[in-house]
Amino acid sequence: MTKLKQLELAIDSLTQKEYARFRRWFMERDWELWDRQIETDSLSGDLDFLLKEAREAKAHGKLKSV
Repeated sequence: MTKLKQLELAIDSLTQKEYARFRRWFMERDWELWDRQIETDSLSGDLDFLLKEAREAKAHGKLKSV
């Protein structure tokens, strides 16, 4: 049996309360990984194109105030 199948079976056997706790943990972990990836991309310059696009849009009056 694969690890994934074992996880699926384990998750299926959780109570509603346990499943809710698992979902919270999983979503928090997912966001932490996403945050780390964004930070890595930012530090490496991989997101610099977004700054360039925003500056160009601002220079051409295409940004809206909120």
